[in-house]
Amino acid sequence: MKIKWFGHSFFLVESFGGKKVAFDPYDYSVGYPLPDVIADMVCVSHHHHDHDNVSLVRWEPELIDEPGLYVREGLKITGFPTFHDREKGKKRGKNVVFRLEMENLSLIHAGDLGIIPEGSELSQWQPVDVLLVPVGGIYTLDGKEAKQLVDILQPKIVIPMHCKTPYLKFELHSAQEFASLFLRSEFLSTSQIEITLEHLPLSVEVWVLQPD
Repeated sequence: MKIKWFGHSFFLVESFGGKKVAFDPYDYSVGYPLPDVIADMVCVSHHHHDHDNVSLVRWEPELIDEPGLYVREGLKITGFPTFHDREKGKKRGKNVVFRLEMENLSLIHAGDLGIIPEGSELSQWQPVDVLLVPVGGIYTLDGKEAKQLVDILQPKIVIPMHCKTPYLKFELHSAQEFASLFLRSEFLSTSQIEITLEHLPLSVEVWVLQPD
């Protein structure tokens, strides 16, 4: 599994067989450069401008923006209904958390998760090998709340997103604040990583990527 972070909550996940799934593409107003992206599918956690610029993704991808089960040629995507805020959607609406199962790995993209679901709901997300989690607070979970989610799910790799970077045009907390809560964290100099089942860490590690 190859994972590339473009910034904010926008990721491209690619199998070694070439299937590509994009998550939460942003628009120009967020501040990041608009990349040239091709994908087979694009998952949108919610329809806010910084997450649903589907037209950015070329190759006429299939749009997945609702909870449910989607099985497509060697991969499986499950969407779980959640909320964007602590008032069960009254302030910012609903949010879909997506789990992608690809090449014997399970990846969760938590979108703009604003409140940690009940334990019975979280059990449906497991097992989780890789967790892409918002940590910037204000609009989503903050670092401490994201740490609580990690403690429950126990993924092997955690990649923070929806956080402050030099590109971002509005205020969020940084990934550094989140990473400081863990014994094992690494600040990488790249926007892209490759992961295989055989090379997963034995316990939770935070990997902070750098957008191009």
